[in-house]
Amino acid sequence: MSQTGNHVTSTVATVNKVDILLIENGEKRIAIKPICEALGIDSKAQREKIEKDPILSSVRGLSTSTGSDGKQYEMVTIPFMFVFGWLFTIDPRNVKPEAADAVIKYKLECYKALYDHFTMHANFVETRQKMIDERLAIYDQIQADFASAKEKLMDAKQELKKAREFSFDDFKRDQLQLQLNFEGGNNHEN
Repeated sequence: MSQTGNHVTSTVATVNKVDILLIENGEKRIAIKPICEALGIDSKAQREKIEKDPILSSVRGLSTSTGSDGKQYEMVTIPFMFVFGWLFTIDPRNVKPEAADAVIKYKLECYKALYDHFTMHANFVETRQKMIDERLAIYDQIQADFASAKEKLMDAKQELKKAREFSFDDFKRDQLQLQLNFEGGNNHEN
């Protein structure tokens, strides 16, 4: 880490033996030239690409930084938060052969991160709805079972009440009822 005036420069990564510099002066910025050198791409072409980009051109700037040789240089920088998007635009066919696999791997990670970012909420909503539907089915079944059990409980309570109210007089009346068996139709004697 080095400090020049109000600038603090530190290495955030080393790619192909090239230090990637983070320059802080109230804002974190990255010098693009060391990244271009690390990847083996033309830094002038990348500066031009940044200038043509409607977003990157609006945030690009010049920052003074200490190079790997210890000298002070003004370097084209972009805010740290934009570096990842800029790197995504680099074609792996245009980089050093030894950097191509890393660029491809990086781009795959970016595609995954973008997919996750834009689909995560939809996946959450779908998963949550599935959980709700499953729990609702269980709840509805328990509620139906409870209603049925409640009805059976009320019937049992009524039968218990009848049994408790059954009196000796009711018992006698049931025992003394005349039971007549009328089988076979008319039994008249002449």
